[in-house]
Amino acid sequence: MRSAVMAHIDELVRTARDEGGARDPLISQSWRRCLAEYRLDPAAPRRAYIHTQARLREHRDALDDLIRVARFGVEALYRQVSGLGYVLILADARGVAVDFIGDSGRDGELRRAGLYRGSDWNEHLAGTCAVGTCIATGEALSVHLDDHFAGDHIGLTCTAAPVYAADGTLAAVLDISALQAPAPKASQHLALQLVTSFAHRIETASLHNGFRREWMLHLSRSPEFADIEPELALAVDAGGHILGFNSRARALIDRVLHRPRGAVDLRHAGLGLRLDALFEATIDDLPRFTRAVPVERRVLRLRGGERFYALALEPAECPSRTSPRTARPAPPPDFAGGDPALAAMAGRASRLFAAGVSLLVGGETGSGKEFFAKSVHRASARAQKPFVAVNCAALPETLIESELFGYEAGAFTGAAARGRTGLVQQAEGGTLFLDEIGDMPLPAQTRLLRVLAEREVTALGSAAPQAVDIRVIAATHRDLAALVREGRFREDLLHRLGSARFVLPPLRERADLAALVARLLAGRNGAPHLSPEALAALMRHTWPGNVRELVSVLDYACALAEGPEIGLHDLPPTVTAAGADVSAPDAPPTSDDALEAALRRRAWNVSAVARDLGLDRSTIHRRMRRLGLVSPNRAG
Repeated sequence: MRSAVMAHIDELVRTARDEGGARDPLISQSWRRCLAEYRLDPAAPRRAYIHTQARLREHRDALDDLIRVARFGVEALYRQVSGLGYVLILADARGVAVDFIGDSGRDGELRRAGLYRGSDWNEHLAGTCAVGTCIATGEALSVHLDDHFAGDHIGLTCTAAPVYAADGTLAAVLDISALQAPAPKASQHLALQLVTSFAHRIETASLHNGFRREWMLHLSRSPEFADIEPELALAVDAGGHILGFNSRARALIDRVLHRPRGAVDLRHAGLGLRLDALFEATIDDLPRFTRAVPVERRVLRLRGGERFYALALEPAECPSRTSPRTARPAPPPDFAGGDPALAAMAGRASRLFAAGVSLLVGGETGSGKEFFAKSVHRASARAQKPFVAVNCAALPETLIESELFGYEAGAFTGAAARGRTGLVQQAEGGTLFLDEIGDMPLPAQTRLLRVLAEREVTALGSAAPQAVDIRVIAATHRDLAALVREGRFREDLLHRLGSARFVLPPLRERADLAALVARLLAGRNGAPHLSPEALAALMRHTWPGNVRELVSVLDYACALAEGPEIGLHDLPPTVTAAGADVSAPDAPPTSDDALEAALRRRAWNVSAVARDLGLDRSTIHRRMRRLGLVSPNRAG
């Protein structure tokens, strides 16, 4: 190890003396900054610097809104990479890790390496590293093994992408890192694509969160993608002035204004510009680009000729202007893509939710409980209000009450100077989604019951309750009745939450798998589609991880696909190595034994067999009755 470090130091010194070198220019330039500007010694031990809890809280409070908005994307990205040994870090613009997800069984090892909450990865302190160098350059990059400046870090691989605020300034850095990795730097190409993609999603979600009361303009270069996840997004006020944008829109504005690449002022030059200074349209033209107009007619041109397909989203109405008598009827929930039983369940849940009834959603891990809750929220009169998701299993027991209910200044050691608004209050007017409610500690259950019963919340350290207007949807994969018998869950809370209970079927039993796949793919860059062989493989898979596994599989496949079509070779081995021939769907069985074999292969799931064979479920049931085939799950 020492010889490797010495060789690394020799290369650093040679690079500092010579403008050439085989390293990526971003790495070489960073090495020179570390030596010439920061005066860092590459031979000196560079141990991880972890901020105190009090200092970390200050950094987190300053980025509170973005952390909350980013959390869903952060967790989704971690699901893609955790099996490969990565941890995920969200750092602020000063390089401090304000959010972290990693293997709790390796906490000590990760903390020593600095891959932990509160670690400081600013380039002037840690040397060349993904977070610090991303901050210094504004570019997404991988810093792989001996790309790192410090000898203590040359075993790490780190990949980061910038997350920009609506005004064009750097807000945060999204990073995935691992303690070990294959030697070729090309092994991190997929990691770089994933991090960049999720950073873009977080930017756009944050833009929407900050400008709910303004026009939002989405721009895409392909009509198929215009109504789904946008490439470019801008917020525009009622006077037609640009208020904010995601980084891809900022890059477009820079090009139109002839600004140099990477130029970021404290206030971006594009802010305050009138829409018609950039596009051949004014604020009065935006209704022509709403979803009611066919996408092929929603062509918006830049001044200078480049054209986009646009989607204009109207501002949310202010509560004071909304009258129950004039409110438009809510659309039906969009959770089910063609499964009649699931569609009926979503419809019942929507009606109960609208009447003020709390919902309790059960089902296997990954079966889509949060998707279900969001679809009910989107279909309700609260659709324009916050949807705040809380994973009760992920919050430390010592923090769950302060996170849920907030706290006053000085409520406890390390409390923020101005106090903190709890997640319950952040859901004001909207929906509070409590995932893994079965893992909530008993003291927090007691306080939650009071919130549900009295519709008011009291922050820690405060004697004055505040009224809250929220709807609650709780979810769990656990048997809450059994937890009640064991004394680990309050029976009265179960009754309060469980008057309307819904159990989602596992993905392997749903009849809308193909429609669900199509809907998930429609929201991705370039609107990819599956080849017949790839679709057949997905249809045969048993999906032990349910919808969560499906999302992971599609993320994996989209990242590897080299064109719009996803082939069988783009799917992960967990799907393709099932031992079955997935070259094409099965032909209809020609004998009693063939139908029985198809049913056994699919664990007697008639819906799955019908999809495999291209037949109606009623046809399969009719043949089963004629042949006397009975599922062992129903026999006797």
